[in-house]
Amino acid sequence: MRPQTTLFALCLTAVPALCVAQHTHQFEIGGFGSYTRYDHAFQLDKQIGGGGRLGYFFSPHVGLEFELGSQQPTPWAGGVNPTVTLGSGSLVLNTGGTHNLFYILGGYTRVEFGDRPGYSFNDNALHGAIGDRLFFGDRVALRIEGRAIYSPSTRFSGGNWAGHVVASAGLSIFTGPSAFRDADQDGIADRTDACPSTPAGAVVDARGCPTDSDRDGVFNGLDACPNTVEHAEVDARGCPKDADADGVYDGIDKCPGTMTGARVDAQGCPTDADADGVPDGPDQCPNTPPGATVDTTGCPVDSDKDGVPDGLDKCPNTPAGTEVDTAGCQRASDTDGDGIDDTKDKCPGTAAGTRVDAAGCPILFTEAKTPVVLRGVTFEIGRSALKPDSYTILDIVAASLVANPDIKIEIAGHTDNTGMSVTNLRLSQARAQAVLTYLATKGVALDRMVAKGYGPTQPVAPNTTPAGRALNRRVELRQTN
Repeated sequence: MRPQTTLFALCLTAVPALCVAQHTHQFEIGGFGSYTRYDHAFQLDKQIGGGGRLGYFFSPHVGLEFELGSQQPTPWAGGVNPTVTLGSGSLVLNTGGTHNLFYILGGYTRVEFGDRPGYSFNDNALHGAIGDRLFFGDRVALRIEGRAIYSPSTRFSGGNWAGHVVASAGLSIFTGPSAFRDADQDGIADRTDACPSTPAGAVVDARGCPTDSDRDGVFNGLDACPNTVEHAEVDARGCPKDADADGVYDGIDKCPGTMTGARVDAQGCPTDADADGVPDGPDQCPNTPPGATVDTTGCPVDSDKDGVPDGLDKCPNTPAGTEVDTAGCQRASDTDGDGIDDTKDKCPGTAAGTRVDAAGCPILFTEAKTPVVLRGVTFEIGRSALKPDSYTILDIVAASLVANPDIKIEIAGHTDNTGMSVTNLRLSQARAQAVLTYLATKGVALDRMVAKGYGPTQPVAPNTTPAGRALNRRVELRQTN
């Protein structure tokens, strides 16, 4: 029953053209046999009866109907059978097709029991019914119905309300304007149908022309995919096509021949995150460095097997087993193991583990420009003369500064608090100047260096212990730019 009810709701509210059978301005004249089950309180047997009806269709869906029926049920207690007359008026709502017209109705019923002993009264009642008309041609139909009658306040002495159930079957004849011709069975009469050749099953508008909500060229009712996105190409069923199976429909797909498995953007074109020419998805090496030559799987090719991909390899024919640098060219020896070829290493004796710059020299300053304490740079006691064991460290510092000509420094001398402050201040200045002079002899431009003595004013440890005083006697390099 549910599909029929759904169609009924659609016909009444949304798409009247779905309802094919139109009997507007026709009369329905019919007779019927009935079978009634009376309220238990009435103490009457179930009874067969009959009657007739007259109805009128104001529109394909709405009609008005009057009905008169009669029965003579037998009382349980015996005696004379009362004559029961049921007169009713109903509002009828119809839906269906040319061969089947379903309906529901509701209205007022007058129940009259005549003047037999015990049954001399009349009831006012409401009723509701559901039924169907099965047509034989355009004008004759078999009508079947189930009806419920409710009297909220019966006048029968045995109860205060009553409910009766009536089943009926009969024939109806339809008179008046002839049922219209509708060659394409779209619910619109041929004489007013602007599109008389609508294919079967297509939903039409009030003019009888097929509707196409998603504008894909396949009519509503026939469209298996009624919400296709605009501009997508569809098949005969109205469903979007996707020839390359990339998830972007043909018609919208700007790259319709995408290879199987490739990831695509909203336009259907393959994405290639590493820009190596092999789309994401099939690319087995999705993070190939820019410029590297790749094979069909998207992985870098390395013809000389030196670990540097073709395209990035500046020396593509390196002999097998040769140690190469990041450019793919043969690496010269690296005696101090700092990663810089000896031929380019300006500081060849760098201690193991020391961070070096491109010239192979220790990186003096971090990005934070933290001062560098020159541990191992020592002086004669009470003098500014450098001890010879300081030269190795200062040579490394000089090489690093020469290799990085943009760096400018302050050479800061510091002492502990032993002795007079004035003496210590003068001594720290002299020692800083001695370091500056030595670095200048190693090629560091004087305009890049400033010597400054601070004496005991900037201790880094307590002067109360020998160890603390030793830490305070120091030379620092500070980057000034």
